[in-house]
Amino acid sequence: MEIVLATNNDHKRIEIEKILFPNKILLPGDVGVDFSFDETGVTYFENAYGKAWTLFRQVGKPVIADDSGLSIPALGGEPGIYSSRYGSETAGRILEQGERNRYLLGKLEGVGRREAFFVCCMVLILEEYRFFTAQETVHGEIIHEQAGTGGFGYDPVFYIPEMGKTVAQLDEEVKNRISHRGRAGAGIKTIIDTLEQEGRK
Repeated sequence: MEIVLATNNDHKRIEIEKILFPNKILLPGDVGVDFSFDETGVTYFENAYGKAWTLFRQVGKPVIADDSGLSIPALGGEPGIYSSRYGSETAGRILEQGERNRYLLGKLEGVGRREAFFVCCMVLILEEYRFFTAQETVHGEIIHEQAGTGGFGYDPVFYIPEMGKTVAQLDEEVKNRISHRGRAGAGIKTIIDTLEQEGRK
């Protein structure tokens, strides 16, 4: 199946395509669409569905979107759905990945409980009144210094005790299997595979 991903981020496209293989994942630009979406929802689902529906109206073919974030109970759930914009109000601009991670570590300075979890909500729209969604999590803790060069976002500071590594230190195949996005994507892939087997895609 060809699916258009509601992002302009090719790194995310590559990651999603590996998770949903053998389905082909396209970016909006690949089908001649200039895509943008203002994430104003108050839940991961609202943002993911909003992105997917906005793109679906533009392309009229299967689309997929996700909204992800990091939640830290000791910070009252921050940064949550505002993960990609965390610290921007303080800085007066959108922070780069490394800056955002340093900002987060600064907020956690002196905090003893550093448990955290990632959330990913993924929405697949096939037709106007036909959509599927999966939301998953992965639990870990925030370490004191960034470690690893893989992945993106908060991966270098998110440590998974069972793996003994940060997400940024994981092999790509392992990350795609155990990450919040990988788990949500696996749920969506199961749905796609089932529909194809039943001839209902």
